[in-house]
Amino acid sequence: MQLGLVGLGRMGFNMAERLRAAGVEVVGFDRNPGVADVGSLTELVDALAVPRAVWVMVPSGEPTQQTIGDLATLLAEGDVVVDGGNSRYTDDQAHAAQLAEHGIGYLDCGVSGGVWGRENGYGLMVGGQDRHVQALLPVFDALRPEGPREEGFAHAGAVGAGHFAKMVHNGIEYGLMQAYAEGYELLTAADVVTDVPSVMQAWTRGTVVRSWLLDLLVLALKEDPELDGLRGYVEDSGEGRWTVEEAIGLSVPLPVISAALFARFASRQVDSPAMKAVAALRNQFGGHAVHRAGPTSGSGEVT
Repeated sequence: MQLGLVGLGRMGFNMAERLRAAGVEVVGFDRNPGVADVGSLTELVDALAVPRAVWVMVPSGEPTQQTIGDLATLLAEGDVVVDGGNSRYTDDQAHAAQLAEHGIGYLDCGVSGGVWGRENGYGLMVGGQDRHVQALLPVFDALRPEGPREEGFAHAGAVGAGHFAKMVHNGIEYGLMQAYAEGYELLTAADVVTDVPSVMQAWTRGTVVRSWLLDLLVLALKEDPELDGLRGYVEDSGEGRWTVEEAIGLSVPLPVISAALFARFASRQVDSPAMKAVAALRNQFGGHAVHRAGPTSGSGEVT
């Protein structure tokens, strides 16, 4: 089995190495010539035997759209493109239609596993036609974790289903991480527990809250028991927002995932304008004390 892989960043490079270890011949292209096997998309296409399969692993949005547009002009009828990045599922129909004009198949694949996937395997959620999925099964089997296929791979539905499933997966991830983080903060805030990392490590076996995410938090606490080397500033890559937007459109309540997303927004505020407004209102209607901002530091006297 041959596979062209476009995008050899942290995820793409590790995926290529896992595929090669399983006997899949990978031809990789990246803008960084230090990790690429070929110097252009044209060279990548020329290096593959017909029918070709090309996996796109580049950032969502314009980079993915540009890459798929270029491949539409380079590939031929009977070839298949897999978008394995974190594209929004609503983009998949347009990508599939663009490629279909040239007789090229399209699959969207949500990929979970992060930097650990090379060793542990990747969870895969795929959308698209069954015949295209069947053609790529050797690739999916090489990437997924060892064990029953259904425990690491799903043909989720038609085009768009794979990325929709991955979007919801990432929304759940937001909620889980926030719950662990809040539990960690409460444990550290109280004077009752004197060894928080040990308590969280004890949760990793036998308890109902054990999970790989908890294992990773325990690992982080071993490296930095009080997380002093980090700021409490958290980005979001888009999937959490998309999950909440879809829930609003479908009138599905997502209180946990929404709160986790908003907590990330709050983490980026040095001094919340909303809380300033609340402080001002309490002072206005009840004469409650407020913390006056200092001239430079933002802190000052209480009045």
